[in-house]
Amino acid sequence: MGMEKELGDKEYARWCEVLGDTPLPASFVDLDAVDRNIETLLHTVRRSGKTLRIATKSLRCVELMRYIQRQGGAPVQGWMTYDASEMAFLADRGFDDLLLAYPTMQRQDAEALASLAARGAKVATVVDAVEHLDLLHQAAIKQATRIDVVIEVDMALRLGPAHLGVLRSPLRFIEDVVQLAEATRRFSGVRLAGLMGYEAQVAGLPDRNPIAPAQGAMQRMLKALSRQVIPERRARVVEELRRRGFDLRLVNGGGTGSIGWTASEPYLTEVTAGSGFVASHLFDHYDNLPLEPALFFALRVVRRPAPGVVTCAGGGYVASGAAGPEKLPKPWWPSGLALVKLEGAGEVQTPLRLPPGLSLSLGAPVLFRHAKAGELAEHFPQYYFVRGRSIEAVHPTYRGEGACFL
Repeated sequence: MGMEKELGDKEYARWCEVLGDTPLPASFVDLDAVDRNIETLLHTVRRSGKTLRIATKSLRCVELMRYIQRQGGAPVQGWMTYDASEMAFLADRGFDDLLLAYPTMQRQDAEALASLAARGAKVATVVDAVEHLDLLHQAAIKQATRIDVVIEVDMALRLGPAHLGVLRSPLRFIEDVVQLAEATRRFSGVRLAGLMGYEAQVAGLPDRNPIAPAQGAMQRMLKALSRQVIPERRARVVEELRRRGFDLRLVNGGGTGSIGWTASEPYLTEVTAGSGFVASHLFDHYDNLPLEPALFFALRVVRRPAPGVVTCAGGGYVASGAAGPEKLPKPWWPSGLALVKLEGAGEVQTPLRLPPGLSLSLGAPVLFRHAKAGELAEHFPQYYFVRGRSIEAVHPTYRGEGACFL
């Protein structure tokens, strides 16, 4: 405990030096930690011979994405986007091999995809229904082009009537996937390029749950069972489509939380990761995933309302998804701080309980970590890139470039 406190005190002192008089709230990327996370995530990918597609929604900062691509080298090929307008935004900035990971039913999105394809950009979009194909086909034939499509296969685990996983694709059986694949042959404006299957109940669930330990045990059982079932399901679908003459240039799976084993699946051509590069705090409780926190936001102490309590200005950056305490930001430096349960992280103020022996002066900075990596970029127009004890550069987030998607 003494050594942990000493390391924590040194790290907090480093950040106080970095921040100086920087106006807060502000958000900071620790490039040294990003470098180590890149090596951690790419180690398995390099060994498997597969490529890594970066999930842009987990970063939402063009220069951070470029930095990770440069540092990661040859295995980093392709981007998984979350909005058609974002694809055009990135294509205009020189990004290529763009996969839209969510279906669209908006004509404007289909037209944007068709425009990108018509000008020679390497783009594709996920589909799971004939209606998706029809919309894309209509947009493509107007521009005399074809849009590549990737069929998403449901990777949730089913035990009787129970659906254990996220509610994404309705294509649960091989017959469902084959039927949609054959339908692509009826639409001249689309071409089947591959498959995607996101095993969210493995990639998105931690191995340990400090709030509810019993739930953590159940999550480990679910993940173990899923790892037995998913590779065979993926293999059977790929084999059947290839038997029917479909040329699948990509078969995508995985996420930060499952990259360690999905990279070893022989039928996958690529895996995806995003949040792990900056390690938001939802990834603190995974086994065999030694990531380092690399993205923070900082607030200043402006009040001392009671003994053992300080209040920071701002801080109400709560993550999306089912509501729960794990979606709140986590105070990180100095160590030992805790949110006040009755207030949490507020829009204009965030009170914190101090551990015994710690005092903070008015104006002192406090560093926090967000629960979900990319969502922090929706609150800040820029990220300060930190190297060692100094700010190396300042780069805009999507918001800072005036871009708002979804």
